[in-house]
Amino acid sequence: MRTIRGAVLERSGAPRPYARSRPLVVTEVQLDDPGPGELLVRVEAAGLCHSDLSVVDGNRPRPLPMLLGHESAGTVEAVGPGVGDVAPGDRVVTTFLPRCEDCAACATGGRIPCARGSATNAEGVLPSGARRLSRDGMPVHHHLGVSAFATHAVVDRRSVVPVPPDVPADLAALLGCAVLTGGGAVRNAARPEPGETLAVVGLGGVGMAALLVAAGLDGVRTLAVDTSPDKLRTARELGADEVATPQELAASGRRVEKVVEAAGSARAFETAFAATAVGGTTVTVGLPAPGSHVALDPLVLTAEARTVVGSYLGSAVPARDVPQYVQMWREGRLPLERLVSGHLGLDEIGSGFDRLADATVLRLVLTP
Repeated sequence: MRTIRGAVLERSGAPRPYARSRPLVVTEVQLDDPGPGELLVRVEAAGLCHSDLSVVDGNRPRPLPMLLGHESAGTVEAVGPGVGDVAPGDRVVTTFLPRCEDCAACATGGRIPCARGSATNAEGVLPSGARRLSRDGMPVHHHLGVSAFATHAVVDRRSVVPVPPDVPADLAALLGCAVLTGGGAVRNAARPEPGETLAVVGLGGVGMAALLVAAGLDGVRTLAVDTSPDKLRTARELGADEVATPQELAASGRRVEKVVEAAGSARAFETAFAATAVGGTTVTVGLPAPGSHVALDPLVLTAEARTVVGSYLGSAVPARDVPQYVQMWREGRLPLERLVSGHLGLDEIGSGFDRLADATVLRLVLTP
C-alpha cells in the first residue's frame, strides 16, 4: 500500500463555480498494490472530459466518494500476478471500458459495450470487483475503472493499451477517450466513403477529435457545426472544408451522407438528424442528461431509408484502434496537439472544470 494524492469527488451537483464550491477535494488517499491481472501506473497526464463533468454536475450519478479521471497516460511501475505482456517502464493509455472478452457483447467487435465492464464501472470497482482506493480506512470508489486524477492508479490490464514511448504523454492520454470516442464514431460507426461528406455537430473535445480523424481520411469532405464562432474558426484551422452554425445549416437546407452528433444534447441530435441526407446515417456519440427527449418523425426513417446509430466509446476495440491512431499521428494525419487547450496542476482542477463547463476549451490536460 502507498499514499498518493488525488482529486476525490465528495458530492455531486454542487453550485458553480467549482473552484469556490470545491466538490472535488485534492487529498491524500491510500492505494493498494496491484492484484492479479492489475497494474500500478504512475499517471503522467490526464484529460478533463465531459464524462467527468457529468459526474461532478450530477447528470451521471455515481457512488461517492469517488476519485475521478479516466482519460490518461502513464508509465507502468509494477504489475500484479498473471500480467506477462506489460512490464514496468512501459507507457500505457487508459480506456474507460474494460473488455472481458468473454461476454456476447465483446464478440460484436466494439459495437456493443462489454456487459461485465459496464456493470463494474457502475459499481465503482475494478473488473475483479475490488476497490484498491481508501481514505482513513473507508473505501473510495474507482471512476470507470481508472481514477486518473491522481499521482498513481491501479487498473486492470484490460483497461490499458501500450503505446510507444515517443508519443508524448499529454497526447497519448487523448487517445484513450476523446480520439477513441470521436474518431471511432467516424471510422467504426459512420464509415464515410470517398466522395461523401461527413458533418460533426458539436465541437468539444470529442467532436473536434472526430473532425480531425475525418479530415485525415482520403476523399472525405467535412462539415463542422457549432454555435460558437471561435470553435468554427478552430475547425477551419483543423481542416474542415465547411463550417456552419445550426441556424445557418437549417436555413440552407443542406443535408449530407454521414452526420456525427457529439454535443450530448437533444437539440444537437435533432440538428444532426435533420442534416442527414436520404439513405444517410446519423451517429450519436454524445451523452445527454438522463430523461432527455427528441422529436423525430418516424416516417422519415422508412421513407428515406435512414439509419440512426448509437456509438459508445466510438464502437471501438481499444487494442485494435489505438495503434491505428498512433500511426495516423506519426504520419501527420492526426495533429493531436491541436486538441490541447492547456495544462493544469492537480490543485487547479476545480477551475479546470469551470472552464470545461463554460465550453471555452477542447481538452485541458492535468499533469499530476
